[in-house]
Amino acid sequence: MNKHLSRFCLRTVAAVTTLLVASHAWAVDPFTVRDIRVEGLQRVEPGTIFASLPFRVGETYNDDKGSAAIRALFALGLFKDVRLEANGDVLVVVVEERPTVAEVDFVGTKEFDKDTLKKAMRDVGLAEGRPFDKALADRAEQELKRQYISRSLYGAEVVTTVTPIERNRVNLTFSVVEGEPAKIKDIQVVGNKAFSESTLRGLFDLDTGGWLSWYTKSDRYARAKLNADLETLRSYYLARGYLEFRIDSTQVAISPDKKDISITINVTEGERFVVSGVKLEGDFLGKEDEFKSLVSIKVGEPYNADDVAHTSKAFSDYFGNFGFAFARVEVRPEIDRSTNRVSFVLAAEPARRAYVRRIHVTGNGRTRDEVVRREFRQFEASWYDGDRIKLSRDRVDRLGFFKDVNIETQEVPGSPDQVDLVISVTEKPAGSIQLGAGFSSAERVSLSFSIRNENVFGSGNYLGFEINTSKYNRVISVNATDPYFTVDGISRTIDLYHRALRPYADQGGNYRLLTTGAGLRFGIPFSETDRVFVGMNAEQTTIQAGTNIPAAYLTYAETYGYTSWAAPLTLGWSRDDRDSALAPNSGRYQRFNSELGMIGDARYTRNNYQYQQYVPITKKFTFAFNGEIGLGKGLGGRPFPVFKNFYGGGLGSVRGFDQGTLGPHDVTGAIVGGAKKVVLNAEITAPFPGAGNDRTLRVFGFTDVGNIFGENEKITSSQLRTSVGVGLSWVSPMGPLRFAIANPVRKFPGDRIQRLQFQIGTSF
Repeated sequence: MNKHLSRFCLRTVAAVTTLLVASHAWAVDPFTVRDIRVEGLQRVEPGTIFASLPFRVGETYNDDKGSAAIRALFALGLFKDVRLEANGDVLVVVVEERPTVAEVDFVGTKEFDKDTLKKAMRDVGLAEGRPFDKALADRAEQELKRQYISRSLYGAEVVTTVTPIERNRVNLTFSVVEGEPAKIKDIQVVGNKAFSESTLRGLFDLDTGGWLSWYTKSDRYARAKLNADLETLRSYYLARGYLEFRIDSTQVAISPDKKDISITINVTEGERFVVSGVKLEGDFLGKEDEFKSLVSIKVGEPYNADDVAHTSKAFSDYFGNFGFAFARVEVRPEIDRSTNRVSFVLAAEPARRAYVRRIHVTGNGRTRDEVVRREFRQFEASWYDGDRIKLSRDRVDRLGFFKDVNIETQEVPGSPDQVDLVISVTEKPAGSIQLGAGFSSAERVSLSFSIRNENVFGSGNYLGFEINTSKYNRVISVNATDPYFTVDGISRTIDLYHRALRPYADQGGNYRLLTTGAGLRFGIPFSETDRVFVGMNAEQTTIQAGTNIPAAYLTYAETYGYTSWAAPLTLGWSRDDRDSALAPNSGRYQRFNSELGMIGDARYTRNNYQYQQYVPITKKFTFAFNGEIGLGKGLGGRPFPVFKNFYGGGLGSVRGFDQGTLGPHDVTGAIVGGAKKVVLNAEITAPFPGAGNDRTLRVFGFTDVGNIFGENEKITSSQLRTSVGVGLSWVSPMGPLRFAIANPVRKFPGDRIQRLQFQIGTSF
């Protein structure tokens, strides 16, 4: 009975298989193909069919070639059905094309913009103009759900609607119900003994949320964020002596309603080890003392993985300075678990010295090769020098033309002592048009418009045009810079400007100081990090009389004329090694500017020096210090021109005092600024409560000290104003935004107080 049943099943399967094959290519006797016709094409070119067939006109056709032809045509992915028919000695290829995608649309998507989702669809092969089938739609739907899962929207539902239209095309609509994001309900660290769980959780960017989570989204789970937090946890332990620390497992559990996520991290701390010694082995080029000075591993201190990595890198870099591009540095720990001590052996093998044969630049589609190459301090046909290569990379990066700059060392086949350097860059748009509006408590509404291009025609030159309609400081300017005016790297800057200035303290008056001028400035590199600027301006300043004009301005105008012209010499210097210009956490910034007016009606010298220092206290807290001093003096028996005075008070100066109100008063009581300026600011910044470690939104506490003094006044500490307060700093899409609430703790009668102040566009 079973034998008969099995035999019947086999015969049935064979019959079905034969029928399926016959539906595409009936078995025929071999024949010579006289002609090939194609039927059913709508968009596909006939040449695509002919190129895929394994036979040509005049060749013999058989069943094997027919099966191969059908497989090849299906493999193109363009057809829903393919048949071969023999009409005498004419072979007919009958195809049914797959529909093509006419349009892809998304309904109900709020978390993503449509362009982002369309790009994700293209990555899985679904795009307008491409062939469509159900399997492709399923892959696209799964990719769309994956995109939402990456944003913690685990409950997102997607419905795909396929609408056939004319000419064998379809429209695809993905209707999405996003639902509520799953939020982290709990984060647990299990196995910790040395540090409290709250301390370890405080290291993470992920958290259980707070009242500001709508902005930071720190309570939304993402695998990439968790991996980053785990690395932070590992680094924290390894930097504190726990040499054998490990993360055993990580469990992420989601509630049945897909709204809550729990994260459990299981760790084994191990014992805390102290460094007992460091010794060198191998070939150190006879420079053991120099290499020992690079060791940052501290004997007698707890093991610190950061010190070990820093030492290894310092050794490799130092070998590179002598041309040993392939030096190997091995760090071997020797662990004594009975005493919880560890010693390190630094074994070095310099290998072979190398020359740089060629330097290749890639990725610079717009920027000329010479713009990149002139920043290089490592030259072709010279010894490989790690310091010069790093300096070269940093100099190219500081151009500001590229998003990414990387240098790769490649061995030259057949030449063990030669390498090629490949510098790959990713260009960013160098030109920009900006139209913006600003508002501050001092200047109300201001409009600005600027056009600038930092890399005109790929030459590395800068060209800019700016208009500002601020209530107190209206500006129109044009400037152009050639950073390599000479082959030695001397830059040239040309400035044309017109300014209409009205001091902040003047409320209700309509007088102005009109300055029109032109300047020529050269920047001379004195070292790889220092640049000195020298130049000359030619400018004319007019005191335009009006209501409420200060007596000091009127007296100066009546004595020396309402219009003054001068040709001041300018001298400047700057150095900036901050890690960020908008939200710095470490580094130093210095600048010095000086004007010397010896030609023309105005005779004076005006000098300004600024120093900023940023010191990271912890991962979250930063100490910032700013000091600025300005000194001006009249020359040739003339007083310091009133239109060159310094002003102080408010944001960027001494907060808590009204903007620009510090300093001497004239006989009418108007505040006219002064020839001397002293400002000191100290801040401690921290993440905004509930914002996690987000550095774009921070709070700060501050102390400000400073004042403005007249030319003949002595700078005394007894006259300095002081304030303390708290503030909020936000790097918004419009630029840095700062709020400050200040309390003047040292003030004098007549001072104008403004406790709440805010400003868009200032970074300190």
